[in-house]
Amino acid sequence: MTSAAELGGRCQRPADIHIRAAPAYTLTARVLHWATALCIFMLLPLGVISANEWGGSLQDSLYDLHRSIGAVVIPLTLLRLIVRWHSPRVPLPNDIPALQRQAAHMTHLALYALLITQPLVGWIATSAYPAPIPIFGLFKLPPLWHADRALSDRLFSVHEAIGIAIACLVLAHVGAALFHHFVRKDRVLMRMITG
Repeated sequence: MTSAAELGGRCQRPADIHIRAAPAYTLTARVLHWATALCIFMLLPLGVISANEWGGSLQDSLYDLHRSIGAVVIPLTLLRLIVRWHSPRVPLPNDIPALQRQAAHMTHLALYALLITQPLVGWIATSAYPAPIPIFGLFKLPPLWHADRALSDRLFSVHEAIGIAIACLVLAHVGAALFHHFVRKDRVLMRMITG
């Protein structure tokens, strides 16, 4: 039979307390994060293929898919900002240096800003081309700008540059998450996977 002292001792092990107290993201935040990540991992190669016209007979369909997924990123990102605004921010481990904390914070802010800006730039550029923006064949987005091919070309160049910036930030974000998991061996990555 187990004594009360033994039970109390088991319940108070520091490792158990640390695991229970480890902050994690809510289910809503995790679903929105991975839905956004899936969109980005589809949009980047679709953007490269579409811009270089490597799609062959599927080129128009790939353009439409790229536009559709890009349009989904806007409400997803806005929802993520609302959830982040209403939920306490999940802190990094206490031993992370201040400079790394600042870099993580700035990376997140930059990603949020670009994930709002990028689809809007694409929407305006496509409107100015002018080309329709069908969303998964269900409906079309209204144009945000009148026909202006010169403006469209300039905006598509900006769209490409923002896409490269997003790819670089995503690589830094993924690299940092893997560093936390495999080198530091903390729960920074797992709290976004398992909570």
